Amino acid sequence: MEMPTLSKGDFCMLDVKTIGTVKATAPLLKDHIEEIGSTFYQKLFTRVPDLYNMFNQTNQERGLQQEALAYGVYLAGANIDNLKAIESTVERVAEKHRALDVKPEQYPIVGDTLLEAIKEVLGTAATKEVMDAWEKAYQYIADAFINIEDKKYKEMAQKTGGWTGNRTFYVDQKIKESDVITSFYLKPEDQGPIASYLPGQYLTIQANIDGEKYAHKRHYSLSDAPDKDYYRISVKREDAPDANTPAGVVSNYLHQNISEGDTVQIAAPAGNFVIETNDKPIVLLSGGVGITPMMGMLNTLVEAQPEREVTFIHAALNGNVHAMKDHVLNMTYKHDNLTSYFCYEKPTEPDKAEKVYAKEGFIDLPWLKDILSDNQKDFYFCGPMPFLKAINGALKEWGVPVENRHYELFTPMSTVEESFNEKEKQPVS
Repeated sequence: MEMPTLSKGDFCMLDVKTIGTVKATAPLLKDHIEEIGSTFYQKLFTRVPDLYNMFNQTNQERGLQQEALAYGVYLAGANIDNLKAIESTVERVAEKHRALDVKPEQYPIVGDTLLEAIKEVLGTAATKEVMDAWEKAYQYIADAFINIEDKKYKEMAQKTGGWTGNRTFYVDQKIKESDVITSFYLKPEDQGPIASYLPGQYLTIQANIDGEKYAHKRHYSLSDAPDKDYYRISVKREDAPDANTPAGVVSNYLHQNISEGDTVQIAAPAGNFVIETNDKPIVLLSGGVGITPMMGMLNTLVEAQPEREVTFIHAALNGNVHAMKDHVLNMTYKHDNLTSYFCYEKPTEPDKAEKVYAKEGFIDLPWLKDILSDNQKDFYFCGPMPFLKAINGALKEWGVPVENRHYELFTPMSTVEESFNEKEKQPVS
């Protein structure tokens, strides 16, 4: 199964004057990203408080969702005459919208509120000409997303075992993988078939937690190969890193309150961080809980492409928080095409005695050059933002083309992504 791509039929046409105005003022929106995002969400939740059920409230508290919204608007505006140039971003957002069950009728209120936020923040710069142009641009962008998402909803509904909205699953097994990561094996309560998925995709859990006014939705990577009679997600318990940052509401709820036999509400698999099924050597790099989509990819590769050269590299603080270590070692022993390496930032004394890790400290370019024969490979990497930036920087320095560097963010889209793609740094034509 291939990911759908954008086509001319997904869009209406904009006039030259509108395009010129939007592209000229897009950088102005970028300069006020945080303020526009914050103003937008304050207005939106006042008008439609039920939308709290859809948005990640922890990301709201951390300010991540506000930046993501405004950055996405800027990015679309800067590429308004060629959304194909940001196809991967469009696909990523559309996949999340489908997973969150976004409806066409929700776009008008979002558009009206967004335009009001832009006008309020930009002040005198938001002339009638500018606002008229952005109103047309928003409708253009909204129509594109509605068309793309409609195709995705229909495709999932027509798949064997597919569904739209939420479906009830029960926890068949709950297995502790490390001090902070636990796996949940999920089977459908109706005992019907479940949709296949592409390795690297995720499930969306809706948690209805006692004492919480609104539902919480979260995306969790599928951590096993597809076409089983269960889905598996492996969830890291997100503790509060400091007094000013909230703990993960849903991850703690799953770890502490959900047991085997309990049920959860799940949206069908989604996501566009998926491996390409070619014969090119592939390197899977992960940091921390970024291992979860890589496990789905790894288990699929050894089953479906036993001749493909696979290198699996995982970085963890130490063995206590290293999930699925034994599984990867067993896979490496059984499959000649698989090579694996572990990197521990601060190994414990038992780690040092066992010496299962290949490097102490961080993954860096000299070490990658030492363990990899060359850079003529496809690289997939996932983990915390500092990890992503370090890996991408190393691969870029090594000369790995941008089209061979694939990554997944567990946080909302933000301006830091621009440094991940040279094409976005070029002047927009």
